[in-house]
Amino acid sequence: MKKLLLKIPTSTLVIAALFLGLAPFAPEPHLWEKLKMLGDGTLSKPIDIFDLFMHGTPLILLILKFVFMSLDNQQKVEK
Repeated sequence: MKKLLLKIPTSTLVIAALFLGLAPFAPEPHLWEKLKMLGDGTLSKPIDIFDLFMHGTPLILLILKFVFMSLDNQQKVEK
């Protein structure tokens, strides 16, 4: 998974994370709405869980890519 994730261009992940994370732009982004529902304990409908997964996946992948890149850079410096 790490190799596949590192092959995806960072710009592609940034664009996907911004568009899916912030869509729809009004009245509030779905991701924010679903995270608030998760915090309130009202995230119970399958469609809401799917929305959270769909809108949050690019952001999670972007974070993982940055973590893997950072770990790879640390390993190169140590060698």
